[in-house]
Amino acid sequence: MPKKLKLAVSQSRTLDTLQQTLDALAAITRKAASQSIDLILFPEAYLGGYPRTCDFGASVGARAPHGRDQFLEYFHAAVDLGDTPLGAGDDWVTRRLPTAKGREIRGDGTREYLEKVARETGVFIVTGLVERSGGSLYCSCIYICPSQGCIGKRRKVMPTGSERLVWAQGQPSSLRAVTTTIKGVKLCLAAAICWENYMPLLRYSLYSQNVNLYLAPTADARDTWEPLMRTVAAESRAFVLSANQCVRKSHLPAWISAGKKAEEKEPRALTHHSGGISSTSPSRRRKSVVMEEGNELVLPDPSDPSGSASTSGRPSTSAADDDFVCRGGSCIIGPLGEVLAPSLWEVEDGFLSVEADFEDCERGRLDMDVAGSYSRNDAFSLRVEGLDISPPPF
Repeated sequence: MPKKLKLAVSQSRTLDTLQQTLDALAAITRKAASQSIDLILFPEAYLGGYPRTCDFGASVGARAPHGRDQFLEYFHAAVDLGDTPLGAGDDWVTRRLPTAKGREIRGDGTREYLEKVARETGVFIVTGLVERSGGSLYCSCIYICPSQGCIGKRRKVMPTGSERLVWAQGQPSSLRAVTTTIKGVKLCLAAAICWENYMPLLRYSLYSQNVNLYLAPTADARDTWEPLMRTVAAESRAFVLSANQCVRKSHLPAWISAGKKAEEKEPRALTHHSGGISSTSPSRRRKSVVMEEGNELVLPDPSDPSGSASTSGRPSTSAADDDFVCRGGSCIIGPLGEVLAPSLWEVEDGFLSVEADFEDCERGRLDMDVAGSYSRNDAFSLRVEGLDISPPPF
């Protein structure tokens, strides 16, 4: 008998405040529930925000004062889930960590809000977020079950490029897959965040846990992303969901734009910095192309007077403000690498869904099980510090 579930990805962008973004997540999840969606994935850093185009006033050997103000804004925008900097694992999941005197919960209530939304809608929620713990920020992903609440959370182990300035390295032990049963269908799911998917050993650590649902929240809007997701699906024989944000320049936080203006005014001798965004590629082969780490990121000249601030505190809208700084590219791939829902380009508030028969994952194991019969584990092995990569019990 087919074991089918409806899966969805939401191509949603971060809004001006955390509460606005949480409310949007709740509305989208309610919409998903009305369409009988069983599980939905939101993008990388959806809560807290991906600070696209921001350099935080940093260059090798120098820090500009405005960059510290930008980091302060970004730090305050992040969510506090009540976890420890080292990651408390099961103690955090099962709420065994102590709470402050006079408080019933740890953190800022975001975890409890997500659990309430999942419980009320009956939809399993997976979302990327920027998590603050102690004095550091982590790029994280959280799994919220409608019946059990939060059943796991992981932190990105290797921030990419400039992300390393503002995001700390997460714990490899958090790569543990989680299990749940939805409508009688057993799921073993795990997430690799953005360019972690380019780390073959990290991917293999997830394959080894026999995942049948592989999640890839991302910020990569290049047209090379979908082929990578097809490779991951074909290797893992799992369904792959990938969600990205679709963002225009006018959607960026006001503190990013204000920081660019402050950078123009700061003396070069003080900052030792070239200023602006001139280090990005000038290529305009496709006006809306955005590549991770600044490659082919098309933005207006910072000296353009059309970018002057409006009385609202946000830059005034211009044609340049309407340019995409992230084109989206969310997609859904089947366990043989087939595209079930192709990449969604330049669609704001996009939504993709498919009906997935999870017995297709087992059908795919006929000829390849990269962490089992096909692995030659008598000759090759992988060890991950603090992580048991054997399949979790159901």
